[in-house]
Amino acid sequence: MSKIAFVFPGQGSQSVGMGKDLAENHPEVMDYFVKADSTLNTPLSKLIFEGPKEELTLTINTQPALLTTSIAILDFFGKSGVKADFVAGHSLGEYTALIASGALSFEEGVRLVRKRGEFMENAVPAGEGSMAAVLGLDREILATVTAEVTDSGFPVSLANLNCPGQIVISGSKEGVLLAGAKAKEAGAKRVLPLDVSGPFHSILMKPAAAQLREVLDGIEMKDASIPVVVNVSAKPISSAAKFKDLLIEQLYSPVLWEDSVLKMIDLGVETFIEIGPGKVLSGLIKKIDKSVKIYSVGNEESCIAVMNALKEEKQ
Repeated sequence: MSKIAFVFPGQGSQSVGMGKDLAENHPEVMDYFVKADSTLNTPLSKLIFEGPKEELTLTINTQPALLTTSIAILDFFGKSGVKADFVAGHSLGEYTALIASGALSFEEGVRLVRKRGEFMENAVPAGEGSMAAVLGLDREILATVTAEVTDSGFPVSLANLNCPGQIVISGSKEGVLLAGAKAKEAGAKRVLPLDVSGPFHSILMKPAAAQLREVLDGIEMKDASIPVVVNVSAKPISSAAKFKDLLIEQLYSPVLWEDSVLKMIDLGVETFIEIGPGKVLSGLIKKIDKSVKIYSVGNEESCIAVMNALKEEKQ
């Protein structure tokens, strides 16, 4: 039988006003934003709905803002009765997936990602780390390039394996520049520097991982009721005992997004529903496998349209 996966976006998908239409029209959706405000003791919802964009884009704000909005949209979309067989999220989105799977409470999730954002921002002094997207080069060749540059004293590694021909590298500023130049020599079509506040998913995030471990130690996690296909291994996991170690490892390990999508397809997933702002993951999934069905729900209009489309498919 054809299976469904819910996937949740990560940093970069945020926009001022996300979730506002649903929150204004549905009190139960607004409850999530109110809960986030009281959990963090800060007017996060005002920042989400009104901006300014520069403040919303700060990692420390983006992470709880995206998680809150995605879970609020999921709550509304869940009224359709559509159930997921698997969940997954891109980087930060993995925390949203854990809440969706029942492994983590919403309040704990919001608290956790606020801290995660803080640790990530503080792990490397501003301007010392960076990230870049490398287009049109095989992962094996790029892995060799980053290993050579790292061995020469400038740490850089593969950070996001998003889809065929799109890999993000991360590390020291010099490491990313050198690896980018070598990647072009090796045949990469383009190297695009990313506007991010740090070298995420690289070895330079180890200090943040140590701090995150301390916070995670005080949090209760449950076994997931829906398997979570995790970033670090691209395997479905349900065991509460494993999630904490995987979340720590995720901070300094590559996000195996392409592998995760292929794994879900291999497990029978034919329909992917991206839940949250933007359509970044929908675009990546399309590049990984054109034959699967992909929907994205980010506001009231798209939620209703997708609910109706799925109903029609059932008939």
